[in-house]
Amino acid sequence: MPRILVVDDEPDICQLIRRYAEHDGYETVGVSDGTEAVEICRKKDFDIIIMDAMMPEMDGFTATRKIREEKDIPVLMLTARGTEYDKLYGFEVGVDDYVTKPFSPRELLARIKVIITRHNKNTDAPAGKDAMLEFDGLKIDIPGHTLYLDGVETELTAKEFDLLLYLAKHKGMVMSRDQILNAVWGYDSFGYDRTVDWQMKLLRGKLGAYRDMIQTIRGVGYKFEIKRKSEG
Repeated sequence: MPRILVVDDEPDICQLIRRYAEHDGYETVGVSDGTEAVEICRKKDFDIIIMDAMMPEMDGFTATRKIREEKDIPVLMLTARGTEYDKLYGFEVGVDDYVTKPFSPRELLARIKVIITRHNKNTDAPAGKDAMLEFDGLKIDIPGHTLYLDGVETELTAKEFDLLLYLAKHKGMVMSRDQILNAVWGYDSFGYDRTVDWQMKLLRGKLGAYRDMIQTIRGVGYKFEIKRKSEG
């Protein structure tokens, strides 16, 4: 039975999520602040964390960063504001996805299911014969879930790595935002909310001299194309 940790200082919201999740067959645990979340994750394992962004004692962003330093647990963030800055910062510390308050419990549960399924699939996937992708000085170690730039290991979040790997595997092909959202997040029709663009911005920032390998195709999406550092 999948286990969900619900972290929210509003008892009504915490109770609502737990009621719907338990009805769908999930085991749930609820805590009211980020400090409690960090402590319980040190002792127990969960399949996903539903984390409120703004809480006393320790906010959801700080708690996510601390948890992800020790355990690979996907995090779905609840936020009342949903500003671009909040979402960019959340993705940077390792948040997998966002749901803005007020939210539909059924949509929340649909996203939870997708995130858990994709996380388990990525964790259990065997290393194939193409376990390493190399493009000039950019090297993607697939089983190691690691990126190397000119031989130097570069830290990516799980979602940034999945995004880069998807584009690299489709080198030279223009991938629409809908295709990327479906492949990397697993969502067919939750609406477009700039999630892909925000994650792409963060990923490019970490690619340094190789950032131009990811090209924006205006009005369509993105394309991974080999572009040596000496060019242009």
